[in-house]
Parts: sequence; structure tokens; C-alpha cells
Amino acid sequence: MISLVAVSLSLLPFVASQSDTATGIAAIKAHFTQSHIVPDLFDSFNPIAVLAVNYPGVGDITPGQTLTQAEAGGYPTIKVTAANSSVALGDTFTVAMVDASYVGKDDSDVTRHWLLNSATLGDGTISNSSAVAITEYAGPAPPEGDPAHRYVIAVYQQPSAFSAPADFSQANMGVSTFDFESYLEDSKMGALVGATYITVQTGTATMSVSATSSVDSATLSVASGTGGGSSGTRTATGSAASSTQSGNGAMGLSLGKFSVALGLLGFVMA
Repeated sequence: MISLVAVSLSLLPFVASQSDTATGIAAIKAHFTQSHIVPDLFDSFNPIAVLAVNYPGVGDITPGQTLTQAEAGGYPTIKVTAANSSVALGDTFTVAMVDASYVGKDDSDVTRHWLLNSATLGDGTISNSSAVAITEYAGPAPPEGDPAHRYVIAVYQQPSAFSAPADFSQANMGVSTFDFESYLEDSKMGALVGATYITVQTGTATMSVSATSSVDSATLSVASGTGGGSSGTRTATGSAASSTQSGNGAMGLSLGKFSVALGLLGFVMA
């Protein structure tokens, strides 16, 4: 009887973790839609992991969190949590931070604030120890008078076929505008792993933008929050990733294990 209780209770942290990650993916997808990052920057957005971005002195950010230039000026760390146990994240990654400007501005060129190739993953955290910093991290600097700019931090799988375009093959390039979509396509970038964003504004906005709505986590559909990468133009996924799997089956398995755990507890307690 005691062993049954132990087995039941041992399943609960696993189920809770799987559920939290699935909810996190559903939440970031909702944030990207309601903040108009989809379609202003990406035509579609199908992350396979949740990113926890931590700024020194700020801590882990929430999607769309408003920061000052000073708060977002420090070098952030990125923790990656896969959607479920069937997702293979890969070994090598590209990290980018781009300024998607304010809501409603749809430009093919965006400002590159960070571009890191050949990063790795250690203990679930992105490591730059062997990475090539095409553009070292540079904090946000939106023009004064603009509405809040959306700074998107994205992590991509970097496959063996990856090859940095000639214009972006040297380290230590400064902050500048570039065609992000073309970079992903020309470099044969792999699938999007995950992304999040912050908002930063300098001074008082002198123009208005389209209204956005907040995200209520209680209304999220977890099943729609998991998915694999896909190929296509202006998607957030780069080229197709064979390692990604739909999270729906795993979520069903997690819920099934949760039901079994509760069932065993009920049986034992009876």
C-alpha cells in the first residue's frame, strides 16, 4: 500500500512540470499574437520550448514585460525547457535579439541587437563559451517619442547544414538593421526553439498605436500551445526540423498519468 502511494506521489511533480511547460508555450503563443509580433515580425510562431530569460537585477522576465534601458542593458541568461520529453532540442544554437519596433510597424529590416552562433546548452542554459558573437549583446535603444518597442529574443536550432551568410561571417559586427527573414533562409537555419520579448520605451510617445489585449492564462488552450517546427517564408521556424514532435500526445500522456496517480491515491486511501 505504501509503495502504491509512493508511486502515485512520484508522478505528480512530473505531471505538474509537463503541464506548466505546455501552459507556458500556450501563453507565449498568445502573447506573440496579441502583441502583433505575429504577423509584424513572424507570419507564424510554433515554439518547441519555453525560454526563461533572466536580466541581472531584474530576474526572470514575463512575456512583454516593460523594462527600462538600464534594466535591459545587462547581459541576459537564457534557460530552455522543452515542451515535452519527446522534443529533441539539438546541440548547437543561434541566439538573436531583434527590435520588432512598435505595434503595427511591419518592416522587412529590423535592428539586430544580438546575434550569437554556435551556442550550446549546459544544464538547460544557453552557453556562449564556444559561441561566435556576430553581434555582441547590446541593450535596447528605441528612439525617443516612439511608442514602446518590442525586443524579441529567439533561440534557433543550428543544424550541420548551417552556414553564416558572407555578410555575417565575421565576429563583432555592430548593431545595425538587417533582413532577419533572409538571414534565416540564407544560413539554412533550423527550427525555432523558443522566443520571448520585452518592451522598452524612451520618453513619452508622440504617436498612438493599435490597442493590444492582455493574456489571461486561465483561458489558454494547452493543447494548442504545443507544436513542432515547420518550413516556410517569414515563419519563426527557419527550415523544417525532423526532431520536433507534436506535444498533444505527450500532453495526453501527462494527463493520463495524472489521472492514474490520482486514481491510485483514491484507491489506497479507500
